Amino acid sequence: MTGRKLFVWDLHGTLECGNELAVIHLSNEVLAYRGFTERFRENQAISLYGLKWWQYFRSLLPEQESHIWHALQDECFRLSEQDLKIQAACMTPAPYSHEVLGEIGERHDQVLISNTRPANLRGFMDKLGLRAFFPDGKYFAVDGHTDLTATKEQVIDDYLTNHFRYDEIVVIGDSSTDMRLGEHVGGVRVLYNHKYLPRKDAPADVYTSDLRTVLKFV
Repeated sequence: MTGRKLFVWDLHGTLECGNELAVIHLSNEVLAYRGFTERFRENQAISLYGLKWWQYFRSLLPEQESHIWHALQDECFRLSEQDLKIQAACMTPAPYSHEVLGEIGERHDQVLISNTRPANLRGFMDKLGLRAFFPDGKYFAVDGHTDLTATKEQVIDDYLTNHFRYDEIVVIGDSSTDMRLGEHVGGVRVLYNHKYLPRKDAPADVYTSDLRTVLKFV
């Protein structure tokens, strides 16, 4: 198909709102369970946004050793996998996300690559109503909190190997990692920032706080 494009989406901080608060609530649940008296404040959901989970615990418990921070991170993941209620209470679709995804899907291909655990991703997508836009084979979990899983670059390379050539690739995300992915595939890099979150600066072709901006590439 002439003019066929591929849109590559990030999830957290891009297609959803509120996960940053869920991280704080989950962390405090685990801290209480493990007998720590320290707690995160809700306003830290903004100041710590974008860090890996173990780095949250490093900031709160600097006197503890690294294995404690990572153990708390693992416990948070286990809790989040066992019970999605905390995330479900916090997370909502980003403004205009369904409208934009629907319009793109009528003409082009799109995939979602998320830095989260596979056990969590499907539940997040169901909660956010994203399965209609990303059926099986169109969404991928990359556990960015460990060094043992594939990178976003490896995932997209595998995807492109098994699919026809695209005339253009557009990568939309909220981090420097996403922008490096865009550079890796030689695509258009769209750096998205929710209006209420700290602005992230990274080399990009487009900077926006409105997902409808992406429609200029359709």
